[in-house]
Amino acid sequence: MFFRWDWLRPVLTAPIVPTLGPVHPDALTSGIFEDILRAADTRDFLPYDKDRRWGGEKGERVLREDVVHRRERTLIPTLAHRGHGTVRVFAYGDQDNLVEEAAELAARLAAVHGVASARVVRPLGPRTAHPHGTRIQLKDFTTGPCPAPDGPVHPVTAWPAAVRETFATFARDMAADGLAFLHTRMQADQCGPVLATAAAGRVVGAIGPMEVRPDAIGRPQLMPQYFAVLPEARGQGLGRLLWRAAMHWGQRHGAAYQLLQTEIGGSSDSLCRSEGLTSLGSSHTIHA
Repeated sequence: MFFRWDWLRPVLTAPIVPTLGPVHPDALTSGIFEDILRAADTRDFLPYDKDRRWGGEKGERVLREDVVHRRERTLIPTLAHRGHGTVRVFAYGDQDNLVEEAAELAARLAAVHGVASARVVRPLGPRTAHPHGTRIQLKDFTTGPCPAPDGPVHPVTAWPAAVRETFATFARDMAADGLAFLHTRMQADQCGPVLATAAAGRVVGAIGPMEVRPDAIGRPQLMPQYFAVLPEARGQGLGRLLWRAAMHWGQRHGAAYQLLQTEIGGSSDSLCRSEGLTSLGSSHTIHA
């Protein structure tokens, strides 16, 4: 075992694991950290990696030889080659100089590996005052029913052909939110269903793909989705309608929970908070 759990556990203020992202608090064990080190050697997806559904080779790996693991702080650097490349150092601990030390490590490793970007990822607990960055929120499907939405949301494939054919234009218009990528996967039949809402005969909002997969401890998890509403259709409650339809789908298909990442202060963040989700903490990224 590389990681001492009695050193690592006290500094895990939020359930964020390098290369995996947020995990359920019950899955946050020394084993999951050991798994990401082993995956660094093979460059394969872990069986419970949410990105495994997209296929290909894992695009980010831990730089295991450069991990700093001490009693009161742990720094775990990762390397991703997408674009011009990025080194990220996940900084766990509460020392005053933690971020400075992590930034120095990130900058040094970015130079060693010849990549353009060096960043520090700082997990913060749910009681952090004035958080900023990305909030991690938990939707627990075991605590109560998720009723069907009271509006027109259907799988894209269930809409009449004239509406269904407008999804391509919608996806192109919302490419910045990942919908163009999602449309490509849909065309290749490589993802689960996508839910959509329409107005005036065209798709104006969508959420998907809808998929349930086991997490690191075998618990069924509703996978993250791409989620977008056309700017001109916002303010009408369609985002909430889509989100509730997705939660209804997840519960109906046996999911125990879903983890969501929302930009703090953004519309999705406000939606999730108003729907009563539990905050598990946040993640702040700093450019080194």
